[in-house]
Amino acid sequence: MERKLLTQQFPILIPLRIRQRRVFKKISDSIKGYRFSKTFEKNLLPYRIYKHKSLLIRKLGDTDIQLQYNKINNLKLAISKINRVVIKPGETFSFWNLVGDSSEKAGYKEGIILMNGEARRGIGGGLCQLGNLLYWMFLHSELETIERYRHSFDPFPDYGRVIPFGTGATLMNGIIDLKLRNNTNITYQVNLYLDEEYIYGEIRASKYPPYTYSIVEEDHRFAKKVNGKVYRQNKVYKKIVDRVTGNLVAKELIIENDCLVKYEVDDEKIVDSK
Repeated sequence: MERKLLTQQFPILIPLRIRQRRVFKKISDSIKGYRFSKTFEKNLLPYRIYKHKSLLIRKLGDTDIQLQYNKINNLKLAISKINRVVIKPGETFSFWNLVGDSSEKAGYKEGIILMNGEARRGIGGGLCQLGNLLYWMFLHSELETIERYRHSFDPFPDYGRVIPFGTGATLMNGIIDLKLRNNTNITYQVNLYLDEEYIYGEIRASKYPPYTYSIVEEDHRFAKKVNGKVYRQNKVYKKIVDRVTGNLVAKELIIENDCLVKYEVDDEKIVDSK
């Protein structure tokens, strides 16, 4: 029998634990001496490095659809704090340093949050969709990932998936962040906007970098382990290509997923774990 966390045994302690972790996070960031991106440029930088879009309303199990409409409100608030930010050489992009607080007081509504392996209602829910979009776009740039987390479980079946499984970035108000550092001599910029159907994003730059990047998935499968539980596994690689010659410079393993599946999977899709 798995031992429960103290906050699982006594949920009343969760707010206190969250406040404690936020304080520790701020102290840790201060000690590390990050130089965070804080400058915004109204005009778009001239070169588009990558673009992507993500469907706003999607089927997520039997969750209340109203939570997804609330999510759109939350995304609009967060985007207003990030849109057109520039990441200068030597600077670090931090989601929470830009967004600040995602509390009810700040205008955020209840959405879907994932906690302790379960989907539930929570203020500020749905911001992980923005984290996923940002991280996927950043993977197609030279920016170095400093901090990025992913859930250890797969909560819902795919719904119109267009990118490899496990290439997202989970977020938690002021605690679990997405950080990337610009170690280049190029200035980058984030451009974000919404319409009624999608959230759109672009990574732009002051000039083209020397390489282009593509992200590929290999060895995707649903595997049943000796404990009888099903896990979703894959490997994600980053291909680095010389922009001038078109030659492959490197192929790097950047993510290896092994996530507990929280929904039913057809038997014919499952293999026994090696």
